[in-house]
Amino acid sequence: MCDDVLAPDYRFTRRRLGALAASATLIAALPRAAHAVAVAESDIVVKTPDGEAEAYLVHPSSGKAPAVILWVDILGLRPVYRQVAKRLAESGYAVVAPNPYYRVTKLPAFPADLDMTSPAGVERRTKLRATVIPETQTVDGIAFTAFLEKHPAVDVGKKMGTVGFCMGGAYTMFTAAARPDRIGAVASFHGTRLVTDQPSSPHLAIPTMKAAGLFCIAQDDDKATPNAKDVLRASFAQAKLSAEVEVYSAMHGWCTPGSDAYNAAEAERAWARMMALFKTALV
Repeated sequence: MCDDVLAPDYRFTRRRLGALAASATLIAALPRAAHAVAVAESDIVVKTPDGEAEAYLVHPSSGKAPAVILWVDILGLRPVYRQVAKRLAESGYAVVAPNPYYRVTKLPAFPADLDMTSPAGVERRTKLRATVIPETQTVDGIAFTAFLEKHPAVDVGKKMGTVGFCMGGAYTMFTAAARPDRIGAVASFHGTRLVTDQPSSPHLAIPTMKAAGLFCIAQDDDKATPNAKDVLRASFAQAKLSAEVEVYSAMHGWCTPGSDAYNAAEAERAWARMMALFKTALV
C-alpha cells in the first residue's frame, strides 16, 4: 500500500487526530517495558546540512547505552511515537526520534484539528511527503548517526540500530547503507516503498549495508506488492546478511497505537522480534 494514500483502515479523521494530539489514552494503552529503567528525556535540535531538525531524545538516566534512531510514519513525530521511543529507552537504549519534515515545517507537522481526508489535509500530506526522498533520508541518517556518536549517553563501543514505521522503513535502509560501520540492525514495521522499480529503491542499498534486518509486513501491503518480501529475502541472502521477513496477520498501521488498524497482539509480537534482534546485533 502506498503510504501517501491513506486507506480506510489507516485513515485519521479529525477525531482521531485529536486523540493522537492528546495521547493520554494511547500512552495508557502502550505496555511498559519489562524491568523498565529510569530515563531522561528532552526535546532537541540537531543541525544537518539542510537545516535544523527538531527531535525527541530519550535514554537511560545513568550509564551508557546502545543507540537507536526511530523514524516515524507519514503523520510525523507526535505524542504516540514519543511514547514508543520512551518504551524502547526503558529497555536500555538511547533513542532519538526526528521530525522528518523539518525542512518545511516545525512540530506538529499536522494540526490536531486538521481532517486528513479533507482537501486541505490531502494537500498538506502530499506537500510534506514530497520532501522525504532517498537523498534527504540519507542526509538525515548520516546527521543523526553522527549526533548519537557524540552523545555522552551512547555506548559508542556498540553498534547502533534503526527502526522505522510506514515511510520510516526506507529510512532505516538508507541510514544503514550510509553508515555501514555503525548501523548493526534495521527494523521495519509495515514499511512502504521498500522494493520499487526505481534506481533509488531502498532494497538496492542492501549490498552496502552490514546490518541484520527485521521486516514486519502488513497483509494488505503484501497483497499489493506480493514480490517485495521475496526480493528482500533474496537481497539479504545475496549480501550474506541475516534477515527475518514475515507477513503479519494485520493491516497497514497495525504497530502504531491510535491507528484504526492497531492490532495489539501482533504489534507486541513484532516488538518482541525487534527486541531480540537488537539484543544480538547491537554488540
